[in-house]
Amino acid sequence: MPRRANNTVKSPRQRETVMVTIKFLDPQTESEALGFLVSRFSGSAFRSGEVIVPPEALPALAVENYRFTVLGRATHDQMATFRSHVPSSVQRRQNRSAEMAG
Repeated sequence: MPRRANNTVKSPRQRETVMVTIKFLDPQTESEALGFLVSRFSGSAFRSGEVIVPPEALPALAVENYRFTVLGRATHDQMATFRSHVPSSVQRRQNRSAEMAG
């Protein structure tokens, strides 16, 4: 009996997130481009100057004339950092009721 192809549709959580590592030519360009990217795409910037962004961000950066180099697909370690990052606005605040009651 021939094998059937697996045609099941994966949920968004099951799909692999593909991110690309890029690097800008200088810190000023990086700063400006990050300002452009922050409201449009998810991503993460590292101290090394490398930035991981979704592939959809590359044409948007090019249209805005930001010069960058594509270093390749984001590594597993970079993706782990990206997935574990929680924006400060979402982090849970410490319980201050004990301090206020005292």
